[in-house]
Amino acid sequence: MSVLLTGGTGMVGRNIKEHQNACNYCVLTPSRKELDLTNREQIRSYLKTNRPEYIIHAAGLVGGIHANIANPSKFLIENLEIGCNLISEAARIGVKNIINLGSSCMYPKNGPNPLKEEYLLNGSLEPTNEGYAIAKIAAQRLCDYLRIEDDSRNYITLMPCNLYGKYDNYNPKRSHLIASIIVKLHKAKFNNKKLVEIWGDGSVRREFMYAKDFADAVWFSLPRIKEMPHIINIGRGEDYSILDYYKKISKILEFEGSFTFDLSKPTGMKQKLLNVKKINDLGWFPKHNLELGIKKTYSHYLECYR
Repeated sequence: MSVLLTGGTGMVGRNIKEHQNACNYCVLTPSRKELDLTNREQIRSYLKTNRPEYIIHAAGLVGGIHANIANPSKFLIENLEIGCNLISEAARIGVKNIINLGSSCMYPKNGPNPLKEEYLLNGSLEPTNEGYAIAKIAAQRLCDYLRIEDDSRNYITLMPCNLYGKYDNYNPKRSHLIASIIVKLHKAKFNNKKLVEIWGDGSVRREFMYAKDFADAVWFSLPRIKEMPHIINIGRGEDYSILDYYKKISKILEFEGSFTFDLSKPTGMKQKLLNVKKINDLGWFPKHNLELGIKKTYSHYLECYR
């Protein structure tokens, strides 16, 4: 069976591609030159030629709070185009199975935590990444509408918590929190810098999961796609404060300095923790705790990026 995996060069896509279960399928991972997801005609031609039985849609323009604040229109337009183009053309060609990857930022900023799947569209979004969130919501709703129009379509959306791990982006202008902390503390340690700045007061809480575990959840879901809920959270079900992450990563990196707090900087939602009861009830659980995941991520950073 063939699987089209979009975003195969990104952190999530590469972890999905390297997962042990990928060898059970013919996984197609076209480059952007081979398949430009902003071009409907190119998508249509590629799908007609290759006829994948499944699509895992992991492509997208992603970035941390810095990038989202600086370029909200770019995050909205590009993600809206690629999601809607791919999903609608797949339906037109007759692809019956799609795993669309959503994001926890799609949930309302003031939603009660842990966030349940039914809270989607029940409140205003967090402004710092609203453009990205709107685009991801549009793709999820399109999956729903197309499934309603034809119940033979198995179009589902997996909603991961924040991710980190192997192949993360360590560019300070685009990196997510864990990667950003690793770079900051590593450089501080080896430059004998004793103070590291944290945006905000460090009290904001976030849930993070090792990307390899999310890849495992994707491959867990694929053969069960007909029985899966149309939207389902994927996470660890536990969160920590930003300050906690700095302290935990400091211990692993053996950084012995202190922290300062810039209260003028934006911090996003106060808490973002997913309710993962549905996926746990189906029998899936992550394999990496936070400490193990960070140790593996730091080792990968030392090998490839420093």
